Amino acid sequence: MALEVKVSPKVTPEDVRHLHWLKAQMGDQLTDMVLVTTGRYAYRRPDGVAVVPLALLGP
Repeated sequence: MALEVKVSPKVTPEDVRHLHWLKAQMGDQLTDMVLVTTGRYAYRRPDGVAVVPLALLGP
């Protein structure tokens, strides 16, 4: 699993480019890609990246 943190509530294609690069390098060894943000909602992007607000990870 790869985890990246961005201090922004908005997610752009530029924000996930390193996760996609890592997936290209590791192939099936990389089981999931997660981007932690300061946003309010958790969702999975069409490209497979899970977007998770930091506030959901703890108090």
